[in-house]
Amino acid sequence: MSSYSEDDAFEAAARPLSQRAMPQRSAGPYLEGLNDAQRAAVMALNGPVLMLAGAGTGKTKALTSRIAHLLVTGTARPQDVLAVTFTNKAAREMKNRVGRLMGETVEGMPWLGTFHAICVKLLRRHAELIGLKSNFTILDTDDQIRLMKQLIIAAGIDEKRWPPRMLAGIIDGWKNKALTPDKVPLAEAGAFDQKGVDLYAAYQRRLLDLNACDFGDLLLHMVTIFQTHTDVLEMYQRRFRYILVDEYQDTNVAQYLWLRLLAAAHKNICCVGDDDQSIYGWRGAEVGNILRFEQDFPGATVVKLEQNYRSTEHILAAASGVIAGNKGRLGKTLFTEATGGEKVRLIGHWDGEEEARWIGEEIEALQRGTRGLEKVSLDHMAILVRASHQMRAFEDRFLTIGLPYRVIGGPRFYERLEIRDAMAYFRLAVSQDDDLAFERIVNTPKRGLGDKAVQTIQKAARTNGVSLVEGARIVVQAKLLGGKGLKELAQLVDGLDRWHAQVRSEADTHQELAEMILDESGYTGMWQNDKTPEAPGRLENLKELVKALDNFENLQGFLEHVALIMDNETEQEGEKVSIMTLHAAKGLEFPAVFLPGWEDGLFPSQRSMDESGVKGLEEERRLAYVGITRAEAICTISFAANRRVYGQWQSALPSRFIDELPEDHVEVLTPPGLYGGGYGAAGMAGSASPKLREESMSDLHQKAHDANVYNSPGWRRLQARGQQRGMAQPVEARNMVIDMSAVSAFTTGDRVFHQKFGYGVIEGIEGDKLDIAFDKAGSKKVVAKFIVAADAADDVPF
Repeated sequence: MSSYSEDDAFEAAARPLSQRAMPQRSAGPYLEGLNDAQRAAVMALNGPVLMLAGAGTGKTKALTSRIAHLLVTGTARPQDVLAVTFTNKAAREMKNRVGRLMGETVEGMPWLGTFHAICVKLLRRHAELIGLKSNFTILDTDDQIRLMKQLIIAAGIDEKRWPPRMLAGIIDGWKNKALTPDKVPLAEAGAFDQKGVDLYAAYQRRLLDLNACDFGDLLLHMVTIFQTHTDVLEMYQRRFRYILVDEYQDTNVAQYLWLRLLAAAHKNICCVGDDDQSIYGWRGAEVGNILRFEQDFPGATVVKLEQNYRSTEHILAAASGVIAGNKGRLGKTLFTEATGGEKVRLIGHWDGEEEARWIGEEIEALQRGTRGLEKVSLDHMAILVRASHQMRAFEDRFLTIGLPYRVIGGPRFYERLEIRDAMAYFRLAVSQDDDLAFERIVNTPKRGLGDKAVQTIQKAARTNGVSLVEGARIVVQAKLLGGKGLKELAQLVDGLDRWHAQVRSEADTHQELAEMILDESGYTGMWQNDKTPEAPGRLENLKELVKALDNFENLQGFLEHVALIMDNETEQEGEKVSIMTLHAAKGLEFPAVFLPGWEDGLFPSQRSMDESGVKGLEEERRLAYVGITRAEAICTISFAANRRVYGQWQSALPSRFIDELPEDHVEVLTPPGLYGGGYGAAGMAGSASPKLREESMSDLHQKAHDANVYNSPGWRRLQARGQQRGMAQPVEARNMVIDMSAVSAFTTGDRVFHQKFGYGVIEGIEGDKLDIAFDKAGSKKVVAKFIVAADAADDVPF
């Protein structure tokens, strides 16, 4: 609660500045700790200011010093300053820092907080202007999806065609762009058959009926109020005489419009950000907001913070070399007064498992101080991956060797929702007595089996003294349920029986069986149909899970392994290595950083490039820049020649970003001739020290030699490309070596045979997944390897 009344505050805001009581105080000693650029940003109080702050250049220090300067000099009172950021943690840190700089606790700064926190305060004051009451509720994600589902059903629309979660994502995207239902462009509305806009309008009407809004509405409603009620806007323009914005490069369209409307009159707005660290385009952030700041505010003062206080000169040079490949940057050159330090280390590996082993050994060596470097605490080391599925190899390795670790920004691999679901299916295939596993998957994916149906199954099981699977069988046989639920439960029981029989007979490899379980249960299809941003990552994690089975003789052995390592891994105190995605690492820093998986298609992400072209590639390059600049002293980049993707070996080319690393600042540890030698910076094997080269050649080089990697198609293409290409273009990623065993040999319309489902006709093909209309079993998705041509069925030894 603020220490002044709102009436007093608004009355004060309406008075001219000359009539306000603002005690004048001299500038504090906080200015003495600033460099010239930081001081310039702090002192330029009036008019628009863009503080272009590179990684590790002390932008938070400059921002909080600016707020303190406004208050200490009496230029503004705490309630006149609007300071917005993206997280509650950042807002708390900002307020605490201002207090320390002023030598006192900062009271009465009600307008320092996140976009959402500030907008909810404003909206409660003016809720009636958009048809809400001041005591409106804010829906969480589950409530949103439940409401979406009701609207979809009421409209008579197929829920599979319009999944509620997908619709929620589409609407949230429109709200991020400040688009009300009547303002959605025809091009976007047409892309969703107009149904999306109709459902959006129905959703907004229903929210008003419920006196509720979602998080997207907090910004959208305030933008609407400001645009349609000039008196309200003018009041807040007078109110917020000085506006400060942190992480401006991460703002979306709605946040951008809200800020521009508030600053339109006095233009006393200071935006702090770095266009080179704009990495959230997938959630609505627009890098163009910061790029056009000088167009939006003509005559703006632009101050570049370029002196880095975090990293060595080699790390900064490597980061600068990579980001220079982006066009249309505002441009800055990071430098440090600290000279020397370790060069960025680059190493190639035979495969992903070898990469995980080497990094594990390197972490232990750094911890012991046996690398000729100072000892590094585990707490001061981090592994930053492009995709969460990469974590599995490191987690397995660290659990095996007893290396403590923490996953930041998400659960550990085997604790992820999709992995736990898949493991529950595998547990039931091994043992049908696992009631906990059955309860977890009985209605996942949705089978029309709600709480009442599950209670019926539990009652049947208790009455007969049997497991829940047997209870479900009794319910099916006695037809104790009706409609879709009974049919779906019958199919689940049949599937569980079939998979259990195959585990016992060992008719298929456990990897094939795992793929079959996930496909036939509909679990893989559930995530394929999910249109949320998280779905692709969940599918990649499922592929990584199946890949992990390759190291075990059977499914039961794998389940025992996971149970044991997870049981042994307790949350003990002490040092731990951090594992996280590159996105989660933004804003953090570590003395030693490992950046694995720098291969085209993985990083830069093929999906990002395919969906967004050059724009997607440039955001990936900014992500590489963020990753490198997290390192203070030691930065190690690695790539692998081969990756197993869903059980299939695929050759991989080193990331195009490796081409962009400046040679003078990179030490290559890759042995001469290993897949990757002779490729951009990766080809500088001669620059590695003899000792390091000798250490890394022993096992690694022998593996490459034994596999005749030098004569592989990928190696030949690598050599050719290393000769001819300069700056890589996005389309080149499509020239990657493709494992043809992952592509179906069938065509649409072929008549085929499946051992369990019988004969059918192929209706659709997606990679090695086939949509087949079976004569008796209905439509199913099946992996191509489990199918034979109908005319060859007689030759299959069943």
